[in-house]
Parts: sequence; C-alpha cells; structure tokens
Amino acid sequence: MSDDKAVAAHVQKFTHSYLVVYPEHSAREDDPHYIDFHHLQREWKKDPEKWRCAYGVEKGDFTECDLAHPLEIHHAHVEFALLNSIDLALFEKRYPGISDPDHLGAWVESAANCIVYCARHHRGHAGVHSASAADWEASFVIRNLIQ
Repeated sequence: MSDDKAVAAHVQKFTHSYLVVYPEHSAREDDPHYIDFHHLQREWKKDPEKWRCAYGVEKGDFTECDLAHPLEIHHAHVEFALLNSIDLALFEKRYPGISDPDHLGAWVESAANCIVYCARHHRGHAGVHSASAADWEASFVIRNLIQ
C-alpha cells in the first residue's frame, strides 16, 4: 500500500565502516614510477586549465571546493597501494590494453589514472575517498548534498 504524502526535506547521518585489504607494497617513495607522478603534478601546475579541482570544473562552480588548501592528485581508477593485488584478467576487461604487468605501474602514475581535486573533494568528508559511490555521483548534480 502506498501513500501520496511527500517526505519533508531532512538531514540523515550515514556512517560507513568496512575493511580494505591492502597487499604488501613498497613505500611510495621507492616506486620507480613515483617520479612520473611528480612530473605530472609539475606539468599540470603549469597549466591553469588542468590545475583546478575537477569536481568544480565539472559542475562549472567552485563554491563547494576547498580553495584554501593545496590541490591534490587522486588516483582515479587504481590506487598505488593496490597495484600488487590487481587481477590482470579482470583489469583487462575493464581497461583493455593496459594489463601488461611491465607497464601497469607507469599507468597507475599517469594522467590516464589521475585527476586533480581540492582537499575537500579528495580526502575530505565530501570527497571521493569518504563518500559512498552513490552519494559521490549524486553530489555532482545536487548542490551541497554532502555536509
């Protein structure tokens, strides 16, 4: 049985708690491709069109961005720390042509796997590392969704 009563606007708290199993991996500083990551960062910083929070760029509005702190580069598809546990057959299905183990590390640190975000939209409470995937996606089309 349904009723046609509207639900009033409201705020609801969500708490997500789960464990992520990271494989053994080298320190980031020991990664031979880390220099590529720093090179990418230096190159993007030279271009004002690239060195902007991608969240604000997509929305065409930076009012929800944290512009008081330095911008950060996010590994958009695969985090460096997960590199050693990638199932190459599954990876090939999603990212054809990139599953060569000799080149995967370079790809992880490349522009194809990286995106610029402000601190809020990277690691903050409204960020890609904090919000659920559904809420993160919805936040691009609903202003101030995540408080």
